[in-house]
Amino acid sequence: MAIHSFCTHCKTSSTLDAEKCPKCGIAFGRSRKYRVCVSDKRQRGKRVTRVVDNLTLAREAATAIKADLLRGDLDINQKPKKVPTLNEVWAKVLPWAMEHKKTWDDDMLHYRKHLEPRFGKKRLDAISAMDIERMKAEMRKGLNKNGRPYSPATIKHQMVLLNRLFNLAHRWGLYAGENPMKRVEVPKLDNHVTEFMEDAEVSRLLKTLETWPCRTSAAFVKFTLLTGIRRGELFKLQWDDVDFEREMVTLREPKGGKTQTIPVSAPALEVLKTLEMTSPFVFPGKNGQRRTDFKGPWKRIRKAAGLPENFRFHGLRHHFASTLVSNGVDLCVVQALLTHKDSRTTQRYCHLKPGAIKDAAMKSADLLRPKDPTLRVVNLQENQ
Repeated sequence: MAIHSFCTHCKTSSTLDAEKCPKCGIAFGRSRKYRVCVSDKRQRGKRVTRVVDNLTLAREAATAIKADLLRGDLDINQKPKKVPTLNEVWAKVLPWAMEHKKTWDDDMLHYRKHLEPRFGKKRLDAISAMDIERMKAEMRKGLNKNGRPYSPATIKHQMVLLNRLFNLAHRWGLYAGENPMKRVEVPKLDNHVTEFMEDAEVSRLLKTLETWPCRTSAAFVKFTLLTGIRRGELFKLQWDDVDFEREMVTLREPKGGKTQTIPVSAPALEVLKTLEMTSPFVFPGKNGQRRTDFKGPWKRIRKAAGLPENFRFHGLRHHFASTLVSNGVDLCVVQALLTHKDSRTTQRYCHLKPGAIKDAAMKSADLLRPKDPTLRVVNLQENQ
């Protein structure tokens, strides 16, 4: 069993302590590779070789090969299965993602920008945990297209996508080796933002919507405030999905994946009755087509209502949920209205509004006061 430094340029081996290739003179540096060579005396000294990215992996590979030979699990005469490159795996995963994932286009953008330049031409067994750690470090120091540092969420997305590619390659029988993501720590995100408005802010927003020139935009905001329905689901909402008589709305292919019908309040339906049915969509975009964005109108409405600049449109959904919980609505009911599969997701949205805990503390004295009439008489006599 031997481990050598390996030159990827001229494909020759040298000693571990060599600083450069003795044949072509290229310095090894940080990109040094290692060649593992294990001989099997039972098969006339035939050898098994592997090339890996660091010395730790080389030692582990040598031990694993030797163990396989001793157990008879490794046949040297059998040609090893070719390990695919990451690009080859991605070429198979992309059609699958387009059929099974709604956000496949996001994955494609991330892959082309970050993963393909770094790992696309590498075989899966040549991608090490050290390579991934190096990507993390480079992205922390790098800037996005807006000149800002990459967010932890963006960095995490690359790692989640890379992990999925390895797992799918293993599941589909394309690769049987180790997934290096098992050795890498994924950044933990503190993105549990919960937004809600003070009563004065809600009043200003509603007053702004009453006189807003674009009635469709005003109705879009008010209906969201009264129902907590996601923006993307309202983009898809059609008049055939609204049952005014039963006071129900059908959400087609919501984020959870399964079409659901939920009840909505009468005031929310009154908002829809103010709109003209000029398109199959309740809140159409240009030329009556399905709307795809609401950033511009929301920024203008938010500014006119005097809301904080960092208050997102999604904050209306947070406010809806927080208001219900703060007023005693059961968490399971809120979960159903928000169409969440997991109650933990609902808990993330449903932090109590400011003042709710204080109000509960103030009411606790009344709630804990004895209800027995005889005790009440005794208390009155003592007060006299």
